[in-house]
Parts: sequence; structure tokens; C-alpha cells
Amino acid sequence: MRNTGVEYGSADRTPVVLPEMAELLPPLTGEQLAALEADLLKNGCYSPIIVNEDMVIIDGHNRQRLCEEHGIPYKMAVFSFEDLLEAKRWAIENQRGRRNLEKWELGKIALKLRPDIEAKAKANMSAGGGDQKSEDTKSGLTTLSNPISPVSTRKELAESVGIGEVTMGKVMQIDEHAPSAVKEALDSGDLSINQGYNITRQVQDLPEEEREEAAAQAVELLKAKKEVQAIDAEADRRGTIASLFCKAFERAVLLTPTEENVRIWVENTRMRPDEIEDSVKEARELAIVFSAIADILQTFLPQREEGSS
Repeated sequence: MRNTGVEYGSADRTPVVLPEMAELLPPLTGEQLAALEADLLKNGCYSPIIVNEDMVIIDGHNRQRLCEEHGIPYKMAVFSFEDLLEAKRWAIENQRGRRNLEKWELGKIALKLRPDIEAKAKANMSAGGGDQKSEDTKSGLTTLSNPISPVSTRKELAESVGIGEVTMGKVMQIDEHAPSAVKEALDSGDLSINQGYNITRQVQDLPEEEREEAAAQAVELLKAKKEVQAIDAEADRRGTIASLFCKAFERAVLLTPTEENVRIWVENTRMRPDEIEDSVKEARELAIVFSAIADILQTFLPQREEGSS
């Protein structure tokens, strides 16, 4: 990949929207899209749309579409790629740093590269005279009892999106064998890849007509456990907060802020001038904290009617 240094304006050339590039990454959320639209309307399109030498958009589909909708001019920077696979990998790497994508989402993105990677491997194999591996090995297909697909495919997919090879292998197995209930739970974030893979393995030997229901029940059980854990975690969090406040007040009331006591503190701890300055600052900040606590506590008291004693 290299930047050719060539740029076009939207008034000069019309870019090409290729579905497999436009749909490579998950769509922006409504909030993200609204924020992008507001920024474009306020500041214009200050980042160029990246296109290849055939004017196919590689990165910036959302910006380009919004600019066209609102009549906002934009620039296009021409990058040169070896092929469309390299362009896809570059687009993924470029966007991965901007978006907070989960491993399952990254794995699904990688799966979109699988046909390109396998086609390239096949072409390379043919150019080199082929090999003696089985057809299953060449295609990258494996059984659930062996979740590790040929390293050539799995490794390249994993590296393309920045996840581990074993994780990528599990994503591939889930994609090929998991019941729909498992995939839906992964899409909604209710399951981890490991959990989804384990459920898929648990139900694999069941008759096909029973597999979906068993998977759905397993998903619901894990979701219920997750809810209980969340409740327990919230209870622990509340308990910790309450304990901190109690301890803070217990220790604060033991202090008698007389000049003699403060002098004893300074002398016995051998406080340096800079440490005294820091302590002065901290003491004033603590005073603000306790004052804020007092104001909030006051709101919990019954409001007295005017004129009452």
C-alpha cells in the first residue's frame, strides 16, 4: 500500500461504492452517525476519502454518503494497493483503532476476508504446482472436535483483525456450526466467544431438531447467571462505598484540629515545607468534600415548613 499523492475533488471525479467494501465493517450506531453528520455540517469534510486507483472507496463510506446528501464538497486521496484483499486489510486496520469493536465483531469482519484469502492461497498453490494435502485441509474446514483450522487460513484471518489464532478458530467454528440462538446472543453481547463455542460443542451431537432448543436454553441459563453476578457485583460495590464513608467519618471525628496537635503532627512526621504545602491543599480539598457530603445529607432530611420551630 502507498499513497500516490494524487487527489481529486468531489466536483472532478465520482467515486465508486463497492458493496463488499462498504459492508466490510459493522454500520455506525445511530449516535455515532449523528455525531459524524453534525461534525460535517459544522466543519466540512476535512479528512479525505480514501480511494484506490480505480476510484473505489476504501475508507470513508459514511462521510462520502453524508457529504453527498448535504452537498458538502470533499477530497479523495488515491492510494495504491496490491489487490482488493490488501485494501480490505488496510481499511480494517485503519478503522480498528477508531472503533471499540469486540472480539466477536472483529472475528465476523475477518470471516468476510476468508474467500479472498483462500482464493489467494489456492492461486499460490497452483502457481507452485499444488501439494498433497487433503481437500478439507486446503479449504480450511475442520470438525468441532478439532477447532484448529489450517494455520495458513486461520493465522491470516486472525492477524487481519488483531485477535488470537485460537479465538479466530472458535469464531470460524461458531460461524459454521452454531445454532442461531448462539449467534444472536453473541451479536447482542450476552455471550463471550468461549461461551458460544462451548454451547456449540455441547449440542453438536444432538439430533438437528433438538439442537436449537437446547442451545437456546443454555444461552438463557448463562444470561440468568450473568444477571445474578451483576446483582452481586452491584451489592458489593454499594457495600464498599458505604464502608468508605463510615471509615472516613470514624477517622475524621478523632481529629482535634488545635495548633498544638497540628504542630505535633508536623514535627513527629518531620514534614518538609513542600509536604506541608501539599497537606494544606489536601486539607482544603477534604473540607470541600465533607461540605458537599453535608449538603447532600441535608436533602435526605424531612423539609420543615416555614414558621415551624
